[in-house]
Amino acid sequence: MMLRRTIETRGPPAAEVAGMATPAWRVIVFVLGIVVLATIPFVLKNFYIFQITLAVIYAIAILGLNLLTGFNGQFSLGHSAFYAIGAYTAAIMMDGFDISYIWTLPAAAMVCFVFGFLFGLPALRLENIYLALATFALAIAIPQVLKSSLVEHWTGGVQGISIIKPDAPFGLPLNSDQWLYVYTILVAVVMYVGAHNLVKSRTGRALIAIRDHPIAASAMGINVSLYKSLTFGVSALYTGVAGALGALAISFVAPDSFTFQLAVALFVGLVVGGVASISGTLFGGLFVLFVPNIAEHFSKGLAGAVYGVILLLVIYLMPTGAAGLVRLIVSRLVQQGRASGR
Repeated sequence: MMLRRTIETRGPPAAEVAGMATPAWRVIVFVLGIVVLATIPFVLKNFYIFQITLAVIYAIAILGLNLLTGFNGQFSLGHSAFYAIGAYTAAIMMDGFDISYIWTLPAAAMVCFVFGFLFGLPALRLENIYLALATFALAIAIPQVLKSSLVEHWTGGVQGISIIKPDAPFGLPLNSDQWLYVYTILVAVVMYVGAHNLVKSRTGRALIAIRDHPIAASAMGINVSLYKSLTFGVSALYTGVAGALGALAISFVAPDSFTFQLAVALFVGLVVGGVASISGTLFGGLFVLFVPNIAEHFSKGLAGAVYGVILLLVIYLMPTGAAGLVRLIVSRLVQQGRASGR
């Protein structure tokens, strides 16, 4: 029941949104973000650049899950399957067909969109925990399918596929880790702008209406079945692109890299970052990547216990996620500024 209440958390109050929407705050955040992103590849070592790149990749995957769960109200515990499909699409194209990595992202996006849309059609009969159970089965099945002898010629079986990390084009003075960071950031900007425009559009309002009141949405003329299936497809598209980027970053794919544990990690990132929050997925990506490492730093034997304690503390201190905490802080600062100006 508590999990369902967490997932069903609605957007911020109108007053907080108004405070966040002030032009001054947007300009400050935008400028600071540009400065930080531009300086990272030149001030950090390659290992830390690689880690930040992975965090952004996980954020894109969590964004896809958020479009499905946060904005459309469909539960999923199987997005690791779409992540795997996107990763293997990129790896097979590069290793088996010698296709440039540039073309792997749109290919992974289309393959995962079709796969997600087709999976979403029969899933229309399922809701809440039953849909979560169906996606859980998908997450369990995909790694086993990738190991199957029927597709071993393409997937490499349990051995997986190794690919070469791309070099910077046009003679840019960047090593492979720096270039992949820049490339991932550029892709992330496109994906986040697309998600923002989608949510603010008429289609986005239809998705939210279906989440809040599906019967009322249907009575208003919204094709609930079509929108749910398309949302599943778009969500899989985002996660598939993240999987393709992950394959490029790690330069290796194997079935055991896409277990149910990855699906749970993405779900945790969704809740910690903030349900129905686009910007909160960035914090979710950082949490998914760095907090398990922090837990291992405290105790390798009790890393799981330390991780659980950290997760409980985060949920207790930020019940609406990181995005909700930021909205609350900014709203109070704006209120104090208005009060002092009177």
